[in-house]
Amino acid sequence: MQTTKYTFNTLDQLYIEGIIFDYGGTLDTNGHHWGKVIWHAYQNNNIPISEADFRAAYVHVERALATNRIIMPDFLFCNVLNTKLKMQLAYLRDNKVLDVPQLEIDDMHHLIYTELCSNLEKVIRHSTFVLEQLHKRYPMVLVSNFYGNIQTVLADYNMAHYFGSVIESAVVGVRKPDPKIFALGVEALKIPAQKVLVVGDSIDKDIIPAHSLGCITAWFKGEQWEEKAQDESVAHLIISDLDELLS
Repeated sequence: MQTTKYTFNTLDQLYIEGIIFDYGGTLDTNGHHWGKVIWHAYQNNNIPISEADFRAAYVHVERALATNRIIMPDFLFCNVLNTKLKMQLAYLRDNKVLDVPQLEIDDMHHLIYTELCSNLEKVIRHSTFVLEQLHKRYPMVLVSNFYGNIQTVLADYNMAHYFGSVIESAVVGVRKPDPKIFALGVEALKIPAQKVLVVGDSIDKDIIPAHSLGCITAWFKGEQWEEKAQDESVAHLIISDLDELLS
């Protein structure tokens, strides 16, 4: 159900003239944190580990990817996902959490990867439909913490033409939650921040920094990595599906 702090029929009534979208967790998982999405795939395929062990593996891999040049600019998202899963399972094997032959680990990888790719395809199809409608009415920019290959990913999903500019952390040297990365998005739109809608799945990394610039914010509220109390007052809109932006 949509929760708003305004009574409106269209985004025009919020005086929106441009939109900034986050990518990961917003356009590819229906607002759910990727860590949670992957953990559920482990559960669905009966991988015999605890959530605590998975979280340790997930955090270890994300830190490794952030500090080492492992993801290449020509990687499609399937390559990114494949790399992450291999590194997670290797970590679990090396730490004796999965004390099984490599052949069994390879089978686990295949099961998890297949499920994630199937679900991803459906979400991307839905997000593309929404972007197509909004693109007809508003200039849009993408602002994302990513690995240096977001342009490749967008082109592969036929999304690149929806965004006039793409601001990627690995390219510009600024990462969320630093508001400067959103300021770059506002600058690219050439629209006052007060007339820019920022759509993202993270209160801390998207909504709070965008709000600090004076942007209108839409929190795509899904399953969070940490279930903690959130200050929802900084979000002008709270949505549970991207198509709610179409009113």
